[in-house]
Amino acid sequence: MSGSPIKFGTDGWRAIIADEFTFANVRVCAQATARYFHEATAASREIVVGYDTRFASEEFAAAVVEVLAANGVPVQLCDRAAPTPVIGFNIRRLNAGGGVVITSSHNPALYSGFKVRTEQASAAPPEVLSQIEALIPEALDGAVERMPLEEATAKGLVQKFDPRADYLRHLGQLVEIERLRQAGLRVVVDPMHGAGAGYLRELLSGGRTEVIEIRSERNPAFPGMHNPEPIARNLEATREAIVQAHAEAALATDGDADRIGVMDDRGEFVDQLRVFALLTYYLLEVRGLRGPIVKSVTTTSMVHRLGELYGVPVYETGVGFKYLGPKMIETDALIAGEESGGFAFRGHLPERDGILSGLYILDLMARRGKSLPELLEEVFAKVGPHYYDRVDITMTPAERDRIAGLLTTLEPSKIDGLRVTGYDRTDGLRFLLEGGAWALIRLSGTEPLMRIYTEVREGEQVQPLLEAVRELTGA
Repeated sequence: MSGSPIKFGTDGWRAIIADEFTFANVRVCAQATARYFHEATAASREIVVGYDTRFASEEFAAAVVEVLAANGVPVQLCDRAAPTPVIGFNIRRLNAGGGVVITSSHNPALYSGFKVRTEQASAAPPEVLSQIEALIPEALDGAVERMPLEEATAKGLVQKFDPRADYLRHLGQLVEIERLRQAGLRVVVDPMHGAGAGYLRELLSGGRTEVIEIRSERNPAFPGMHNPEPIARNLEATREAIVQAHAEAALATDGDADRIGVMDDRGEFVDQLRVFALLTYYLLEVRGLRGPIVKSVTTTSMVHRLGELYGVPVYETGVGFKYLGPKMIETDALIAGEESGGFAFRGHLPERDGILSGLYILDLMARRGKSLPELLEEVFAKVGPHYYDRVDITMTPAERDRIAGLLTTLEPSKIDGLRVTGYDRTDGLRFLLEGGAWALIRLSGTEPLMRIYTEVREGEQVQPLLEAVRELTGA
């Protein structure tokens, strides 16, 4: 693995297009993946291959298919760009051996990526990624096999299919779509030029509910945003659409539609931790369901309190669905969530789905007949108010190495006047603070960033605490 440009991070391998993310390297990664699937699954089981709306995604996907087919792996290839959860659903529907998705999700436009999915449609866990990485050196030495797509199709090794229809029907079994169509909601939908375009509009149109979809056309440059991540700084156009349409909510999905961003009727961003609390409350209180909750260390402590109130266990993991997905499967969890706005649900997939998350938020609003601010007050009445923010700091490799070393030894007794009651190094370094607050330092697994997070009980504590933690790192 020494010298290989292909290194798997939080969710697959991501790199800058034409720098490290080249056709040659994609084929190397596909060769190692083909070898893994041959050894891990029955050779006759199909692999689903899909792609997003980024630059040359369909061509990179074709390169993957040519390598899989040359290795005798049968492929079901999406005939259009599709969200990662839609591809995951089709892995299960087809009883496939797994999947590959060409996407870099929320990364800036220069990036593309290679995600591996298991037969259960979950993100490949670390042990699977390690096995694939171990097979890469052999492929780098020139052992990549290729079969032209036309030849592979003629031989029956590759079949194209429309991934949308069965997925949409399945969502109709999870949510009373007709109720939502007749709820009379006015909703802005922003797929951020990504693969989620058209899904919510198609599901919700045809009744009294009005869907205003913006930024739905494919544009790999992702204009007007830093990156296709549904967070406040990228949603100015969404906010303007809410005001112009007098909408009651906005739902934004990231580049591959596995994450959700929510805005209320005032154009204010509902942070991802509060969205997790709303979704958990919806399932436990409004739907009356019960089951474990799985959360990453970077997300809200509100679900701990909800777990206590409704008598369900809460499990914590490291960041990424490569940890959350397997834990969800192991515990038959009702919901799993992470700070980035990715949520998964029992009865669907052990993987994030921004489209279904959005439907559940709308169903909560329709069933309760309340706005998002009113619903948050309902939740806060049970768990108390919580306030969150995060800062991202770009790092050089040398700075990253310094911070990595620092996190193994840093143990302050107080931060911004708050007593530190404990330390957690499950993923990064989390400080447990008096009064139920917490702060966390973590190096990103997908970008050259240090992230600092905090969740507190008083809104005015957020920024001083973030700054105090940053000062601890010397960044």
